[in-house]
Amino acid sequence: MSAPAVAVAGLTKRFGAFTAVDDVSFSVAPGEIFGFLGPNGAGKTTTIRMLTGLLAPSAGRGQVAGCDLATGRRALRRSIGYMSQLFSLYADLTVAENIAFFAGLYGVTGARFAARRDWVLAMAGLTDATGQPTGALSLGWKQRLALGCAVLHEPPILFLDEPTSGVDPISRRRFWELIRELAGGGTTVFVTTHYMDEAEACDRLALMNRGRLVALDTPSALRTASREPLFAVAVDDPLAALAALDGAPGIVRAGLFGRELHVTTAEAASGEAVIAGHLAGAGVALRALAPVAPSLEDTFIARVEATGGAVAG
Repeated sequence: MSAPAVAVAGLTKRFGAFTAVDDVSFSVAPGEIFGFLGPNGAGKTTTIRMLTGLLAPSAGRGQVAGCDLATGRRALRRSIGYMSQLFSLYADLTVAENIAFFAGLYGVTGARFAARRDWVLAMAGLTDATGQPTGALSLGWKQRLALGCAVLHEPPILFLDEPTSGVDPISRRRFWELIRELAGGGTTVFVTTHYMDEAEACDRLALMNRGRLVALDTPSALRTASREPLFAVAVDDPLAALAALDGAPGIVRAGLFGRELHVTTAEAASGEAVIAGHLAGAGVALRALAPVAPSLEDTFIARVEATGGAVAG
């Protein structure tokens, strides 16, 4: 069995009296697409900064790409690819100049540089735009160029921090096709995202909240692990229904889910009657009410609320 691409045990980061990451342990297999989820302030960014060698842990141990997080941080930074949600490109440089700049950072030269440059241009669809200023590109093209620059040196592990934030749906789909191609070629992909459809595309998911790891499994296993009674509610006025149900007796949580509401009740047997009663009392017409299997979004919200709720901010 091959060694994990990422393995951490008891990983902790403190800033004075504040513990941003608290005793986190997990491993990531080579070639795995590993999703890293959590509300704002959960500790995701701090964890990624430790995994990429930008921050030293306060406690715990770990290895990424065979490099020790405590003693091998310089070597680590040359062994990984990293793409932030800001894409980390230089807007005043041309497409070709950005590629050449990152090649210099990673020591990609000569014939290897020529081959990798051509691959990046073809992958990004920018073969005929090498002289174009990067700042003039669409977000989708910037995104693909940034991905190409992040893997120019063919790292075994790629870290992606909310890489599709603000990008249109077509570009997001194309980007995830590229991620799957990279993973299929053996690259380990460690990705943070707030999009649940992207989370569904991951092999496994880790959920952070308040600095701690609160769930780790496949998307399907996380969904089926939920035991709370959940109902889909269709009404003509969803906002009025939400006002009637949120915080009402017998209701654990209620939230908008597309054109419906997903409502969790304290008891399964009486759930439908409790929901119907609250809506009737508020004068909200009920069109449909039925039990429903939890979505990944439902599971995410339930786990966060069960572990202290999201950090206010």
